[in-house]
Amino acid sequence: MKKCVFAGTFDPFTVGHADTVEKALRLFDEVIVAVAENTRKQTMFSAAERREMIKAVYPQERVRVICWDGAIVDLLASEGTPFYVRGIRNTVDLEYENADFYASRDLDPDMLTVYLPSEKKHLHVSSTLVKNCIAFGKPFGEYVPPAVYRYIKELRG
Repeated sequence: MKKCVFAGTFDPFTVGHADTVEKALRLFDEVIVAVAENTRKQTMFSAAERREMIKAVYPQERVRVICWDGAIVDLLASEGTPFYVRGIRNTVDLEYENADFYASRDLDPDMLTVYLPSEKKHLHVSSTLVKNCIAFGKPFGEYVPPAVYRYIKELRG
């Protein structure tokens, strides 16, 4: 069975993130979505809330959602897979991901990063865009999967 890890802050999980998961499901039998518990980042939603949002989008067995606060190479080792999936929107994402890739490869030379390009219709979508819409009371439903939208609306009232 081939599985991969797709990690991120996902604050919140967007249609762009969902597109990456859907593409990964075409390549792998299981996708582990790892919600980063980065205490250095100020998040709008707790790690547990972000995990629950994503679980609401993917109730099926092929997507497993976990919280993770360690190094990605350690998560890959514990999951028994070398495959690390990354979504790429633009050259800025690619430069960031390449720098991260080379640093991680120093820690685990067997790691294989799979870059999945974003669909054109999602190039402008980011978690920051969604958080700004929420903060200013603007519509954001088109930027997140329906289950995430419902979760946020119920959470925020």
